Amino acid sequence: MDLRNLRYFIAVLEAGSLSRAAGSLYVAQPALTAQIKKLEAELGAQLFERSHAGVTPTPAGLQLYEDARRLLSDADALRERIQRLPQGPEGSVTVALPFLLASLLLGPLLAGLRRSHPRIHVFVLDDLSLMVRKAMLDRRADIGILVDTPQLELLRCQPLARESIYVCGHDVDGTVAPLLRGPAPHGPWEIDFADAARLPLVLQSRRFSSRQTVEEAASRLGIGLNVVHEHDSARVIRSLYQCGAGFTFTPACTLAEGPHQGRKDWIVARVARPQLQRAYTLATAADRVADAATQVVADALLQESRRLIEAGIWQAELPD
Repeated sequence: MDLRNLRYFIAVLEAGSLSRAAGSLYVAQPALTAQIKKLEAELGAQLFERSHAGVTPTPAGLQLYEDARRLLSDADALRERIQRLPQGPEGSVTVALPFLLASLLLGPLLAGLRRSHPRIHVFVLDDLSLMVRKAMLDRRADIGILVDTPQLELLRCQPLARESIYVCGHDVDGTVAPLLRGPAPHGPWEIDFADAARLPLVLQSRRFSSRQTVEEAASRLGIGLNVVHEHDSARVIRSLYQCGAGFTFTPACTLAEGPHQGRKDWIVARVARPQLQRAYTLATAADRVADAATQVVADALLQESRRLIEAGIWQAELPD
């Protein structure tokens, strides 16, 4: 196995076709096919399912894609270290975080790091909260943002932020607005959890931490949830509640993307009685000292979180 074959493999997976990948790589298709077969033989696993429509990755192919991208990033960083004199921290750092937080936090973070520390390469794993924790315990990530995990064996955990859970959606017939309370001075509208639970709800499955939080609150109060749509895909849920198919429970970090500005029929209300919250923890490995590049990225995550919260972009609270 060599780096060229890994680059070929990534090009084929991202193109979804051997012919398209061959064109972008300026390589003859038979030669590219031979290289992919050679890679499969070396690994002892089939990496693609072939069909007349193109190629799709197998589970082994998806795993190799994730690992190969990081390996190639490490190789690029190594090349730069050899070719250039040291100019501050350098290296590859993998950050794992919940995908709901990724769109809010990572854009400004990565852009800022590119300007301030161009020799640090950040690789991102955005996934379910459970998979973020697993990535940290499996040592596939250097830094993790964990949900509702103040401490965990083998990890050094530092409080990052705490945010409330909100209900949002289109109040098409105006029946939800009378259920709202507030707003308090400088605070949001609120809705009692029992009232929110009776709304037509579009929710992700119980695999997701936000859904688990809602289910636990309903169980404590002895009430049910009026779920009219349930899907794993966050994009499907988003499409449903934005078109008026129901309401959803969502953490505050998603509110900046909502279409509520300037719309009178769009409800955004913090859940109360009980108030539902989720806490984020910044985690690193407890049994090793973070290298300079990892420390730079960890500090940047803390600083960017503080900036977003203090600017009111992220409706969350900083740790005491």
